[in-house]
Amino acid sequence: MVYVFAGVTSAVSRGHPHLRLNSAEPVAGLGYELDVIAAVVIGGTSLNGGRGSVWGTLVGALLIAVINNGMVLLGISPYFQQLVKGLIILGAVLLDRLREEPA
Repeated sequence: MVYVFAGVTSAVSRGHPHLRLNSAEPVAGLGYELDVIAAVVIGGTSLNGGRGSVWGTLVGALLIAVINNGMVLLGISPYFQQLVKGLIILGAVLLDRLREEPA
């Protein structure tokens, strides 16, 4: 049921821009993978064991959206935007590793 729910909500959310623009292209969602991974990792989900919360992921998604919007408004190149998101993921993973290490 979780997979069905995820598929339905994904289809509905991806259909919205196409309805508004009256056009569709097959690569419309390409490149969002890094944003999703960053949102989940920033939200506190461990890449090692998958422990996390929905609220943490929501906060991570909002934070990534604000960062993306800020970089666009500042006129930062898309290539450097990918670099910044990669560094954010790396920092979040390092913090997760430090948090899990026994003292």
